Amino acid sequence: MPFIDVKTNVAVSDEKKEQLKSVLGLAITAIPGKSESWLMVGVEPEYNLWFKGNSAPAAMVQVQIFGGASDNALTTLTSHITGSLTDILGISSDRVYVSYWSTENWGWNGSNF
Repeated sequence: MPFIDVKTNVAVSDEKKEQLKSVLGLAITAIPGKSESWLMVGVEPEYNLWFKGNSAPAAMVQVQIFGGASDNALTTLTSHITGSLTDILGISSDRVYVSYWSTENWGWNGSNF
C-alpha cells in the first residue's frame, strides 16, 4: 500500500508522467513485499518550489508505506527515485529530497488493514 508523491517545479508532459509512474512502479519493489499492483503515484508539476534559495529544477518526493522497510531497501529506493527524476525530468539528484513515512494504520475499501 505505498504512495509516492512527487512535487516538482518543472513542467511534466503527460508522456513523462506515464514514464514516471511506470519507473516508480518498478522502483517500489526495492521494498520487499511492495509492488506496483498496490502503488499509488501522484505527480504535481509546476509546484512553487525553491531549494537552496533558487528555483532551479528540484523535487520533493514523499514515500508513504504500510508497515516498515529496512534502511538498505530505502537507500536503494532513494537511488531509483533520484535516478528516475534525473533521467526523465532532468533534475539533478542533488536537488531532490526524498522523505519516508511508515504507518501500521492504512485504510482501503471502507476498512483498515
